[in-house]
Amino acid sequence: MAMAPDVLFNLRNNFYLGAYQAAINNSDIPNLSEDDAIERDCLVYRSYIALGSYQLVINEVDSSAATPLQAVKLLALYLFSPDNKESAISSIKEWLGDAAIGNNPILRLIAGTIFMHEQDYNEALKYTNAGGTMELYALNVHIFLKMNRSDYAEKQLRVMQQIDEDHTLTQLATAWLNLAVGGSKIQEAYLIFQDFSEKYQMTSLILNGKAVCCIHMGNFDEAESFLLEALNKDAKDRETLANLVVCCLHLGKPSARFLSQLKLSDPEHTLVKRGLTAEENFDRAMQTVG
Repeated sequence: MAMAPDVLFNLRNNFYLGAYQAAINNSDIPNLSEDDAIERDCLVYRSYIALGSYQLVINEVDSSAATPLQAVKLLALYLFSPDNKESAISSIKEWLGDAAIGNNPILRLIAGTIFMHEQDYNEALKYTNAGGTMELYALNVHIFLKMNRSDYAEKQLRVMQQIDEDHTLTQLATAWLNLAVGGSKIQEAYLIFQDFSEKYQMTSLILNGKAVCCIHMGNFDEAESFLLEALNKDAKDRETLANLVVCCLHLGKPSARFLSQLKLSDPEHTLVKRGLTAEENFDRAMQTVG
């Protein structure tokens, strides 16, 4: 018997590769089952979150919505304001402890995402480690790489490869692992992003992937051109701005404007914090000299 076509394939793919507006624009898919409709709405609202439209998600998802949509709304609340963080974390822990909904894969995915933002990787893994969906396995790869455990990341990747070697998330996770391992693997990661750029719409995510590979290989001019192209697509993208700061420093070009933009886009970014620490140390040193 022939398998039914995956009606959400293009929508998922756009989301995975960072084509968020395309995901939103092409989400009007007719005759969806109830489960598919919920998944579609989750992907659309997560795309709005990725674009920074937190308030829209908060306003549109009401208290009668299904658990996965409630979880996505919690992520929007968490990211919208630092004042919401404690209550969002408290709510998600409460829901995860509820036997009726606690094992919902989207709820676990959102929990993993929130605790990853908190840099509480062990807490994140509590909810994601069992896997069960390609997104959960991919998030596990990401978390293990943040913990500098590429050995565990590789085990998760093997599971993904056994399920579907050609899946977009499997390819992305392979590229992340290759970048972490370094050496000759960087070229392999570059080829994955190059393949994406030939097959699909060019996005900031793909351009940043190519740029980071170039930075690792010492090709800073090429990296800069990819990053400026990414900046044209999204002038507030934090990864683009952070990578441009690094690139400009290596090229001996001024990076202050990109760092200022990054401070506005993401005041909590590691690069901003490091920069501030350096500034504070410099100020203290000057006071000592004075």
